[in-house]
Amino acid sequence: MRVGIGFDAHRFSHGRKLILGGVEIPDEVGLSGHSDADVVIHALMDAILGACGERDIGFHFPSDDPTFEGISSVELLSRVVGMVRGRGFRVSNADITVVCEKPRISDLHGEITSKLSRILGIEKESVSLKGTTTEGMGFTGRSEGIASIAVVLLEEAEKEQR
Repeated sequence: MRVGIGFDAHRFSHGRKLILGGVEIPDEVGLSGHSDADVVIHALMDAILGACGERDIGFHFPSDDPTFEGISSVELLSRVVGMVRGRGFRVSNADITVVCEKPRISDLHGEITSKLSRILGIEKESVSLKGTTTEGMGFTGRSEGIASIAVVLLEEAEKEQR
């Protein structure tokens, strides 16, 4: 078994869609970034890559590569899951915390955990999603952006799953 941790943060940007965990959140200001700026999936990908002993998402999907401009983070996560499976591992579970004043993560829990569990190929109950605020402190507390932290556990995949 291997453990990995990931972190990501993006500032808000008017004129962009807000996508968290692969789910578009209507009526909210989006996040700035080269891809769709999905902080939940970006933190999750870095956690998976770290557990596998790989370099970060910036190495695998560089922000100066036009191929990845505006790309869906769901597509990138699918690639990372394929990479991990190719190395003989599978995601066992994921624990994700989103730090923001809004939107309320508890309102999005079911939709995001369903989406992520499908991509990861694990049971919905194996994806934990929590939201927290910083009670007005720091850039998330001032509603300047959103941050996310993820921890994953990888385990060796059985040969027929590779």
